[in-house]
Amino acid sequence: MTHYPVSANNRGNARKMRKQMTDAELKLWNEIRAHRLMGLSFRRQMPIASFIVDFACPTKKLIVEIDGSQHARAEASASDAARTAKLEALGWTILRFWNDDVIRDIDNVCQHIVVAAGEACADVPEPAREAVP
Repeated sequence: MTHYPVSANNRGNARKMRKQMTDAELKLWNEIRAHRLMGLSFRRQMPIASFIVDFACPTKKLIVEIDGSQHARAEASASDAARTAKLEALGWTILRFWNDDVIRDIDNVCQHIVVAAGEACADVPEPAREAVP
């Protein structure tokens, strides 16, 4: 896993955010924590470069963001797009879901995450194996 420099301020903010999760974040966390979702390992409120992402699966380089209504505003949408572009440039795949989607249809959200994780896995070449006589 690639490690990115994280400021002490960002590290502290991530810790605070883990203790103050929204209802939607908590609902998703209860579905994906402890390898509950197809054995995938997620971290919550993970600092990556200068950002703190809601959930990240480092082995698949997959980020899951849960957005509230404030993300629908034009300025927030532009900021999200710039953030997504920077994270994608670092090799991450970003999935975004609305709070309402998580609250009302958690099964579909989880299914979408599993599919995306499978696609992320398909992008990584398998190591060469020696033939066993």
